[in-house]
Amino acid sequence: MQKGNDMENQQEMTAMTVTLKARIEPERRADLEDAFTQVMQGMGKEIQVTGGGTLLSDNGEAEECDIELAVADASDENISLIIQLFSSMLAPKGSRLAIHGEDTVIEFGDEEGLALYFNGTELPDEVYENSDINEIFDKPDEAVEEIGAIHGVWEGPTETAFYFYGTSFAEMSALIQPIIDSFPLCEKSRIVQIA
Repeated sequence: MQKGNDMENQQEMTAMTVTLKARIEPERRADLEDAFTQVMQGMGKEIQVTGGGTLLSDNGEAEECDIELAVADASDENISLIIQLFSSMLAPKGSRLAIHGEDTVIEFGDEEGLALYFNGTELPDEVYENSDINEIFDKPDEAVEEIGAIHGVWEGPTETAFYFYGTSFAEMSALIQPIIDSFPLCEKSRIVQIA
């Protein structure tokens, strides 16, 4: 590709999009972007976050998020580095990296996802009056700490959700079930596999 003289010292950047199949709030996505940027700067890599976004369902629940990158050297090594870094932070199954201008989409991620939805409308009034969801928050997170963690929370019109990502949906579900069985606020809750 020919470049004008004024462009001789400028390196052409390759645009890429990392899509994380993770239900996380924009604030948590920004935390991942900041952590990624710090590592890239520390390694002296010309790989920059240029933007991002969160895909929402009709009810306002996050479905997945995009992180836009500009990469000076789109080598296999740097692409592998990007994937490895996001995989070490949060990369549920179904995550992918797309290289703009090419038909290249690389699937990655091996974490499974679990959403625990709390019913916010159908329990007796006294349950809501005498319960605090914040008191429950730490208990399932501690229960799965060997294999996963809570990575997001969503408050919808009729439900509140905690989003867990870890090595096994089935194992996380089994570890969380005793907590669900022991708290009145967990009645009529539901568990859904999200990755």
